[in-house]
Amino acid sequence: MSISSEYPVSADQIYRALVALGAEPLFDPEMRPEGPQDEDRWRLLGALLAKVELEITAATRLGSDEDEGEVLLGWIEEAGPDSGTTNNVLINRLHRTGVQLLGLDEDETFPGQSAASMAIVVSADTFGAHLRFQDGDVEGVRRALGRAEVSVIEVQQSMHDLRVAIGDAEEEEE
Repeated sequence: MSISSEYPVSADQIYRALVALGAEPLFDPEMRPEGPQDEDRWRLLGALLAKVELEITAATRLGSDEDEGEVLLGWIEEAGPDSGTTNNVLINRLHRTGVQLLGLDEDETFPGQSAASMAIVVSADTFGAHLRFQDGDVEGVRRALGRAEVSVIEVQQSMHDLRVAIGDAEEEEE
């Protein structure tokens, strides 16, 4: 399931948006004397996404249904309430959240953190399987369910590891 933008934005446009928001990333002038290049597009989109998410988080009151509702209304007005784009964004967001929660930069991932991360990945892959089923893509359903099943095993193992850590279970012998 690939969805392309009707009006794709360039690396330069994304960079200018970040500059306008006061969040332009620094580029080494020796490496990028002309500024951002096309190969920087994904990194710049990630920076723009982070800036927007941080702005939303800073602007909303914790637990405020009204604030979250307004953000959701803005989202729906832009993307539409029920579109392929919306579904694709939700799956991508779930995957990003799972990876961020896992903490790729950390030396050690704790069992509860790992279980929560993999549970999010299960959600993304299961929803992806559902969408592929709706599209009649049986092989896509199989691949998505395979990924989800591997993640479920990881969730269960990490939950067991957490029980071992608190003394509620014994470590399994190999």
